[in-house]
Amino acid sequence: MNKKIAFTSGGIALLAALVFYPEMAPAADAPPAAAPSISAARYKIALCDWMILKRQKLGAFQLTKDIGADGVEVDMGSLGTNETFVSAITTNAVLRQQFLDKARELNLEIPSLAMSGFYAQSFADRPTVPRMVQDCIDTMVAMKVKIAFLPLGVRGDLVKHPELRPAIVARLKAIAPAAEKAGVILGLETSLPAAEEIQLLDEIGSPAVKCYFNFSNALGAGRNVPEELRRIGKDRLCQIHATDEDGVWLENDPKINMPQVKRALDEMGWSGWLVIERSRDARDARNVRKNFGANTAYLKSVFQKP
Repeated sequence: MNKKIAFTSGGIALLAALVFYPEMAPAADAPPAAAPSISAARYKIALCDWMILKRQKLGAFQLTKDIGADGVEVDMGSLGTNETFVSAITTNAVLRQQFLDKARELNLEIPSLAMSGFYAQSFADRPTVPRMVQDCIDTMVAMKVKIAFLPLGVRGDLVKHPELRPAIVARLKAIAPAAEKAGVILGLETSLPAAEEIQLLDEIGSPAVKCYFNFSNALGAGRNVPEELRRIGKDRLCQIHATDEDGVWLENDPKINMPQVKRALDEMGWSGWLVIERSRDARDARNVRKNFGANTAYLKSVFQKP
């Protein structure tokens, strides 16, 4: 028997629709769409792992993803009286790879490693500082991270302790060539006004040492954040801690006008990471999801709006 496919009028209509409108065809066998990449975003938002109570913990990545940020600034670990950072990602290659794999799995980035131990420890006086920074540089190379956060902190505050400047400059001059060779940036956070920060960077004289700007330093001294950023300039600015002291969320902070900050960065032609450190609601400071969720959503509404 001669078998033929008989088309009903409905079948013919469907065939015609698929010919002229192929987007109507079933997509059951099509591969799932890839997760949207954040690599092309001009401004990206990250969280500090130690401030979300996940210092060097794999769980920092899932928590960051849940909160809605784009990346994690991973801390080098505690310092205390040790000769160098207590850093498992430096000494344990398996764990280090797990960090990289988890970030990739969740479509997150690691924009920087942080030497937050220098918030309380003296960069000028500790004898093993060169080893500490070299350990950080080596870890950056192993993880393909380009920026390190290096705060001078309380004991290296050059406004309160200007006598430490020669020692700090000498140390950075000695350390900078290793960073240059590795192709990484040491992002220096100081309490200096922009004009003096520029003088400090010029004195150090290395392309591997740049400004890691923290809103809270300028705000605490009554300085205008957009103006300070403009003075520092695009080429000296490597990264930003978009944060104030704890008290209120960024959106409720009367001391800072975030759209004006964005306008300044736009006009400078700068692009990069804004990292949230504090600006927690003082009434509920340990509520990580609530505080960092609110600040992340606000920064995204300003810096990543269509």
